[in-house]
Amino acid sequence: MKKLMLEGSAKEIGKQHGSQGKKEVLHSLETYEKLFYGYKQISWKEARQFALDHLKAIEKYDYELIEEMEGVAEGAGVDFEDILALNARSEIALAGYKGSAFSDGCTAMAVCPPLMSDTILGQNWDWKGRQKDSLLVLKIKHDNESKPDISMVTEGGIIGKIGMNSAGLGICFNALLTDKKSNEVPIHLGLRGVLNSNSLGEAISKIKHGQMAGAASFLMGIDEGNGASNGMALNFEVSPFGIDSVGGTEGKLVHSNHLLSDVIKQNLRDMNEFRFDDSMIRKRRAEQLMDQAIASGQPITEETFKGWLSDTFNAPNSINHYENMLAPEHRRMETVFSIIMNLSKRKMLLCIGKPAEGSFEEISI
Repeated sequence: MKKLMLEGSAKEIGKQHGSQGKKEVLHSLETYEKLFYGYKQISWKEARQFALDHLKAIEKYDYELIEEMEGVAEGAGVDFEDILALNARSEIALAGYKGSAFSDGCTAMAVCPPLMSDTILGQNWDWKGRQKDSLLVLKIKHDNESKPDISMVTEGGIIGKIGMNSAGLGICFNALLTDKKSNEVPIHLGLRGVLNSNSLGEAISKIKHGQMAGAASFLMGIDEGNGASNGMALNFEVSPFGIDSVGGTEGKLVHSNHLLSDVIKQNLRDMNEFRFDDSMIRKRRAEQLMDQAIASGQPITEETFKGWLSDTFNAPNSINHYENMLAPEHRRMETVFSIIMNLSKRKMLLCIGKPAEGSFEEISI
């Protein structure tokens, strides 16, 4: 797993990402050119043009994101439009979809007070298996002192994804396949907006009021330190029509890959044809595992999360997701990485590939 230490201005951070991660960036470009054609029969040239539709919204949202993507392109020796298309990949492939297909199959979980004193987030990221060769751990230190340091797992060329920051704020992500999108900010750049935030309130301000171009689940949390039980986790479904908080208040949250919010469903149609036999079962199974752990009276720790994320019930469509060889090639998904973040302890654990078959490595924050 390649780890990149990126420092400086937005442009410098991008150039370091692109040059040091050039192999991974080029691998991402190859993957998504095939995937866009498989999902929507569009060429890479057309995908780049679709991505440009979001440019004005991104410039207004945070111009440093533009500068960072320009730097990635320069460092990797590709066009800016190529990197923009990677960062708008969910809007191009999954949003505004008119047929039935399969989105990122991920299971995200969180525990926090009052259930326990620590706030812990974890998820499996299930996608194209070949993207294991595109993964990068980015450790970002901005020269803009208003932005926290970030530790993030991403695909080469994509500047926003899953991780945590030095303010104790972390985020997990589940894609949602829906029938509408807008030309606002791509959701991966919204993930980066959250990770650039110093508080939960600031993070929410980056995703509300229809700022996001597509639909997704953002499961986020923070531990502000200064004593026990000073953390919180919230789960927002974001969309071009606004956001809604989903899940309970008892200290546990689970999300997979289907819409939960009745508010969001008023404007968007869930197009995931496997929501009942895959996504819903994964969600219910994760909740069952959580309830069993709570009933046992044993403390919930990072080790507990490892067990949950390794679960193979209903394989191949299990939390630990296996590739379904009966599906068309472009729709075959499997667990690409598994991540656990103890926000209270500022601790990140990462497993490349399926957690049922691999081991977790601690990533310094």
